[in-house]
Amino acid sequence: MLEPLAQRIRPTSLDDVVGQTHILGKNALLRRAIENGHLPNMIFYGPSGTGKTTVANIIARTTNRTLHRLNATTATISDIRDVIASLDGMAGLNGALLYLEEIQYFNKKQQQSLLEFLEDGRITMIAATTENPYFTIFNAILSRSTVFEFKPLSPEDVERAVLRAFRLEGERTGTRFVLEDGVSLHIATACGGDVRKSLNAVEFLCAAAVRDAEGQAPVTLDDARAVTQRSNMRYDRDGDSHYDLLSAFQKSIRGSDPDAAVYYLARILEGGDLASACRRLLVTAAEDIGLAYPQAIAIVKACVDAALQVGLPEAQLPLAEGVILLATSPKSNTAANAIWSASADVAAGKTPDPPPHLQDAHYKGAAKLGRGLTYQYPHDFPHDWTPQQYLPDELRDTVYYRWGENKMEQTAKRYWDEIKKG
Repeated sequence: MLEPLAQRIRPTSLDDVVGQTHILGKNALLRRAIENGHLPNMIFYGPSGTGKTTVANIIARTTNRTLHRLNATTATISDIRDVIASLDGMAGLNGALLYLEEIQYFNKKQQQSLLEFLEDGRITMIAATTENPYFTIFNAILSRSTVFEFKPLSPEDVERAVLRAFRLEGERTGTRFVLEDGVSLHIATACGGDVRKSLNAVEFLCAAAVRDAEGQAPVTLDDARAVTQRSNMRYDRDGDSHYDLLSAFQKSIRGSDPDAAVYYLARILEGGDLASACRRLLVTAAEDIGLAYPQAIAIVKACVDAALQVGLPEAQLPLAEGVILLATSPKSNTAANAIWSASADVAAGKTPDPPPHLQDAHYKGAAKLGRGLTYQYPHDFPHDWTPQQYLPDELRDTVYYRWGENKMEQTAKRYWDEIKKG
């Protein structure tokens, strides 16, 4: 059985690994550790297809160790004990080099069970994860490991692997693949920094290419587009990309950049996540535009309602309208700061009773308890306002809301300054 192309041309030396120069380049930390052969327990964190498994294989070869591979989606602690038990003689002198993929799928008890093997040196562990290890891996493991982040590869880096793959596949089959202009760069770009995806695309294109009598086989840009459609999407509704995109989405609106905001909206909707886009848009209207343009939340609510009613793909139209409206609106977070400050006081235990004159007086005996006796009804006074204490005595001078500098809030401030001074 022929191995997949991505497996057959997997790099066997650090010099052949594309990208990751921040950890594998000349004099980079991980490269020096590998070349010295003294390795700590490590966590490789990054998207699929960025070289984590390749580097683990190179480490095993460089340090002359056998690499034991397990996947946490199916493995158990018993499997790790079996790895230990299998070591004997010379093979066990340096301990086991364990490559544990998807470690985030080990629960807390399973992760803690790894400690006995890590601490006595029987195992040097390279754990791989596509999810943020600081969210998914427990502190006991993190404190005994060094985290290395594998970043998505640039199109230029991936294109090197693509061209190499076409060349090696051509040598294997005796075919000269003739690439139309733009084919290799399109594959490299469309696969979203995932080398494995790009090589799978190359393998399919090579298998589908028609060779002429001279041993040449054209590879067209149309075929490359067909084989890579939608393959560049990195969107997991429960993973890092989900929260990273939503974070960038809101921060772009907050930063008044409509182009970036609508781009991240397109990314989120391309992943089919209509609900998250709607929710974050409503939150942003209240948190970041707020009292600078209070009507914005009502307009955005209408856009969200329309989007939910029509569904995708048409939902992108009202949502784009809402996003651009918010991104180009004046900004204020005074309402958000006010509730956050008040909530902090409540959480800190500052919860005295309201002043007696504000307490409920609609029951027999309330007057005897002093409830509501001195309350003044604001609508009985000019401008519907009269000086009166509303906060509890312990908090009477506390300020939670501070006027924003925008036109809307300054207009309201002038109105109340005029009334209250006189």
